[in-house]
Amino acid sequence: MQEKDIVLDVLGGVKGSLAGYATFISETANPQLRQTFQQMRDGDEQFQYDLYKIAEQKGYYATSPSASAHDMSSVKAALTSGIPAHMGMK
Repeated sequence: MQEKDIVLDVLGGVKGSLAGYATFISETANPQLRQTFQQMRDGDEQFQYDLYKIAEQKGYYATSPSASAHDMSSVKAALTSGIPAHMGMK
């Protein structure tokens, strides 16, 4: 297996675990366990971002083009007003 494949596999795995943390956190009643899951999620988010930056530098991961200022303003306005972002954009 090539390094690129390994890096992209790990990124995909971490993405899946981050989605799982959302469920664990929202369904955990015990405050200490909830905090533990939140700390684990925070650590995985940082790890994912660090690995993503390495993958991007090595050309393993191509990002989408940056959003326009208008698109960012639309999303921000939708999020702050409580309207789903996809409904506030044209």
